[in-house]
Parts: sequence; structure tokens; C-alpha cells
Amino acid sequence: MSDNTFQVVAIGLYFAGMLAIGFYAYRRTSDLDDYMLGGRRLPPVVAALSAGASDMSGWLLLGVPGAIYASGLIESWIVIGLVVGAWLNWKFVAPRLRAYTEIANNSITVPSFFENRLQDSSHVLRIAAGTIILVFFTFYVSSGMVAGGVFFESSFGSSYLAGMLLVAGVTLCYTLFGGFLGASLTDVVQAALMFAALMIIPVVTIIASGGPGEVVSLVHAADAAHNAADPADELHRTSLFFGGSFLAIVSAAAWGLGYFGQPHIIVRFMAMRSSADAKAGRRIGISWMVLTSAGAITTGFAGLAYFYREGVTLDNPETVFLQLAQVMFHPFVAGVVLAAVLAAIMSTISSQLIVCSSALVEDIYRAFGRQASPARLVMYGRLGVLTVAVVAILLALNPDGTILDLVGFAWAGFGAAFGPLIILSLFWRRLTSAGAIAGMVAGAVVVGVWGQTDALADAMYEIVPGFIACLVVAVVVSLLTTREDDDIQREFSEMTEKAHTPASS
Repeated sequence: MSDNTFQVVAIGLYFAGMLAIGFYAYRRTSDLDDYMLGGRRLPPVVAALSAGASDMSGWLLLGVPGAIYASGLIESWIVIGLVVGAWLNWKFVAPRLRAYTEIANNSITVPSFFENRLQDSSHVLRIAAGTIILVFFTFYVSSGMVAGGVFFESSFGSSYLAGMLLVAGVTLCYTLFGGFLGASLTDVVQAALMFAALMIIPVVTIIASGGPGEVVSLVHAADAAHNAADPADELHRTSLFFGGSFLAIVSAAAWGLGYFGQPHIIVRFMAMRSSADAKAGRRIGISWMVLTSAGAITTGFAGLAYFYREGVTLDNPETVFLQLAQVMFHPFVAGVVLAAVLAAIMSTISSQLIVCSSALVEDIYRAFGRQASPARLVMYGRLGVLTVAVVAILLALNPDGTILDLVGFAWAGFGAAFGPLIILSLFWRRLTSAGAIAGMVAGAVVVGVWGQTDALADAMYEIVPGFIACLVVAVVVSLLTTREDDDIQREFSEMTEKAHTPASS
């Protein structure tokens, strides 16, 4: 068989495995709570790996190694910020959110939790939050499909359209039928693939380059050669600080703030079996994240050393992971590594499709008082997944930079509009629905204006001012509109007690 055939077989086996898991999850889904939240039965290992896989996407396998290859450790501040943000999210948000969403009228989405937590009978907060999720995530899903099409185009020489439709079709199938459980279980397999690839490739490449000491020497030699050829663009790729201002470093690390408001990530906390599972989930999830991030950074350095020694310069640094896979391994193993890239892309798409579907059915349709049988609500959920997927596919037919740029913008938008509200909902009794609505609008507007103003965006990532604006406005307006509500106080106290109940009790 040709090299390409081996790789196609590996990709085909991966697709078959994803569809089989989706069918298994389909057999275990009977009502909307199952379809949107897996019946709150996720064990900590599934919740942790699902959160990690749905978060990292292809950025971990392509973007991080490429950035390290091109610019060095200065680019790792985003990774550091994300790891710290994820740890804080698991430590402080996960146990309280798991307890509170069940206490607050069994909320199964972030917008319905806001409404139930704050007793907002107008439904304005829930519908507004659901609409924001629906709009942003439709474009976010589309960007993932674009990435899938580009992946097949660059890796196999297929047409962009065929690759995009294949990725979209397989992801749609297991998500449409398997729902949240299908997305979460496939995430576990995808997280394992990503982990294996990011452990094996840097180790093999370091050995092929002559060992760790030789890799460091080759990186220094590559820097010296670059600096001699272009003194104006000086590089010191083993430095965490060279080439970045204080504001630039803070801006990169501030990506970690986004975790508190990402619906497709924090919904995993809501789906755990109990608040007590958050501790194990944190240990598993952060361990996976630290190891895979370290693997991605090491891949960038090892790839730079290897290709410098071979006299090869990559036109696109973001292909360093893929190029190493092709050079270092048998074509079938290289195909498995390519499947890891697809896993990273598809795990994010599936998670976001479920969140979009829940926004349509739970946060917009049911917010207007519409009632239906459990079976019909599941059908509506599947129709929601299909609708969002079709719109995203149509957007992805003509890929352009604006859709891909929206990924960073959407991360900032969710982080600033929802993140402070999640924190205040869980840790401050006096938050009001008026304060939440005002804060959400303030955060979203500041992110929009800041991100579209080049001078401001170049100085600081828009999530920082947006997060601060939402937090300040929500607190001020809540203090001005505060009211005594015995039900809110009782539920808050019950949440606090339940969130700190040990697993053995």
C-alpha cells in the first residue's frame, strides 16, 4: 500500500470509532436532560478529558508548536495563562456550579442557570444569553469546519469542500444522535489521541536530533543564524521574556480569564455526578493539560532543532507537528497522528453544536413557555444541532479570515460577558438580574469596541477591559437594585453547603 493509503485507513478507522461511540450514546439518551447534559452522570475522568479536548482544538497541536518554532518561549504565556485559568475554574467554579445548577430548578444550560439563580421572571436575561451563545458559536463551529477542510486539503491534497463536508458530516452524525453523552465520550478518545501524539512526537524528535542538550544547542545556533541574517528581527527563542513588553505578556496570559465564561467548557462541570467529583476532575484535567501543553511546546523546539540540522526551513511554522509526524513514523502511525489533529478539531465542533442546540431549545423555545413531551424535546434538540450545523456549513463554503479571527474574539466575548457573572452568581449573594443584564451588555460592548479598534487591540487583548467592565457594572447595578429574596438566600446557602460536602458523606 502507498503511504497515502495507510494514512487514509487510519483516518477511516478513527471516523468509524467516533460513529460507533455516537450510536452507543444514542441508545442511552431518552430525554432532554440526557441529550443536553448526559443525565448528570459523567464520571470525573470523562468530564475532565471532555473539557480539555473541547477546549484545546487544533490550536494545541498546530498553533502552539508553530508559535514556539517561529518565536520561542515568549509565545508560551498564552499556554501558562490558560493552565492557570483552567485550574482556578476547576478549583472554585466547578463544585459550586455543579451544586447550584441542580438546586436552582435543575438548570441544564448557562442561561437557564442565570435566570433561575436570579429569579428573573421576565426571561430577558435567559433569552439574551441564549442568543449571544447561538450567534457566536455558529461562527465558532464554522471556523472549526474551515479548519477541517484546510486540514484535508493540505494533508491529502483533496479539495477543501470535500474535506470540510467529511469532517462536518461525521461530527454531525455522532453529535446529532449521541447528544451531549456522545460528544463527551468521543472527547475522551480524542483527548487520549491528542495526549499520545504530543508525548510521542517530541520524544522521538529529540532522540533523532541527538538528545536534549543537542536540541538546545541547535536552537541557539538557529537563533544566531537568524540574528546574523536579520539583526532588526532579533530572536532568543529559549527566553520567556525577550521580545515581549509587560503589557504583551499580561495580555497573552489573560486568555486564562476566558475559561470562567465558556459555555462549552463549564457545562462539563454541570454534568458531573456530584460536586465532590470536581476534585478528581481537576487533578485529571489539569494533569492532561500540563502534559499536553508541555508536549506542544517541546514539539516546537524539537522541530526547530531537527529541521535546522537538516537544513530545512518550513514555509508555514504551524505545519511543524504534521511534518514531524510524516518524517518520523510509518505512514499508518503518521495517519493516527493526523487523526489526533482531526480529533482536536472535531471535539470542539461537537461540544459547540450541543451548546447551540441547548440555546435554541432550552433557552429560547422553552423560555417562551412552550411545553412538549421528553421525546419531542429530544427531537427538537437534534433539529437544533442540524440547523446550526447547516448554517455553519454554509458559512464555511467560502472561508475567509474574518471567520477564523472570530475565534479569539468569541473567546474574549464569552469570557467577558459571562465569566464575571458566573463568578458573582456563585460567590456573591447580592447579584441581581438587572446587574447581570447590565454587566453582560457592558462586557460584550467593551470587547466589541476594543477588539475593533486597532490601537487598543494591539496594546491589550480585549478580554481584560471587557472582563473588568462586566464585573464593575454588574456589582454597581446590583447594589443599586438589590432586594431581599428569601428563596435566593436559601438556595445560595444550600449551594454553599452542598458544594463543600465530601464524597464520602
